[in-house]
Amino acid sequence: MTDHDEASAVRTLTLAWVGRHLEPGERIVRTAALHGGITAEVRRLTIGTRDGGTRHLVLRSFVGPSSAASAEDWLSREAGALTLLAGTDVPAPALVAVDPTAEHCEHPSLLMTRLPGRTVLDDAGVRTRVALLARQLVAIHAVRPAERPRAYVALTTAETVVVPTGADAAAWAAAIDVIRGPAPSYEGRFLHRDFQPGNVLFDVPPGRPEGARITGVVDWATASWGPADLDVSHCSTNLALLHGPAWGRRFAEAYQEAGGVLAAAANERLYWRVRDALACSEEVRVVARPWREAGRTELTTRAVEARLDAYVTALMDGSG
Repeated sequence: MTDHDEASAVRTLTLAWVGRHLEPGERIVRTAALHGGITAEVRRLTIGTRDGGTRHLVLRSFVGPSSAASAEDWLSREAGALTLLAGTDVPAPALVAVDPTAEHCEHPSLLMTRLPGRTVLDDAGVRTRVALLARQLVAIHAVRPAERPRAYVALTTAETVVVPTGADAAAWAAAIDVIRGPAPSYEGRFLHRDFQPGNVLFDVPPGRPEGARITGVVDWATASWGPADLDVSHCSTNLALLHGPAWGRRFAEAYQEAGGVLAAAANERLYWRVRDALACSEEVRVVARPWREAGRTELTTRAVEARLDAYVTALMDGSG
């Protein structure tokens, strides 16, 4: 996410709720919108401390009618995931407070610590970041929760896929046929479920993209239990759309090089990769918008559709 100043204050009830979770003598001195999310309104809160310094928190609120029905589930899952990850090496925010049913706030909200770093979506340094992303995802999948989160949900069906204009009709028809069949059996893993470059924070030394390191993984609202292939496929699709189809294939390779285990059979791995790519077809416009807001202005909806078509075609001819 990228920071943008925002004149509007946190809403009154939410402001009071946040205040009750600050240390004695602390107060909110500034707010700024964090652009780049899709489903929620996110703000950075600058907190003035008793000693005259500052610290930062992040407030996530689900304000739109389209997300209202899912807000309680998402915030409860995120709160559970952050609580679970507090005892691990995964660099996730610390949970401060959650109000999933808007009992105290104007809208369902979650308050958490702010991690250092920033999202990096540029092509420069992508090779280094892909290796880092792969190692980080292996570490996430190594988490063994005492209580499993709920099973993953995949909503895309053969009937809901949106074939881009001018796409390779034969390749897309074959891909759609792949997901008509039953999902392969799998060994369950703890999943982020939206692991992709927009939800990972990096520290990058000025002028040295190869010196990047991960400082945080955010947005745990859809944490789930399911196949490692699903997380890998989701990040692969996003990398293919951001940086070109070859990077989708490269991420899966990097994940295995880092010690991650994918489905043993090629047709099973293909199922998960195709399923995620086709799911993206339904929301290309939504996915591309925050990338343009972050500076990738060349990633128009049409340009991203073309990359998605190329990626699906590569998957189906065996080169993806």
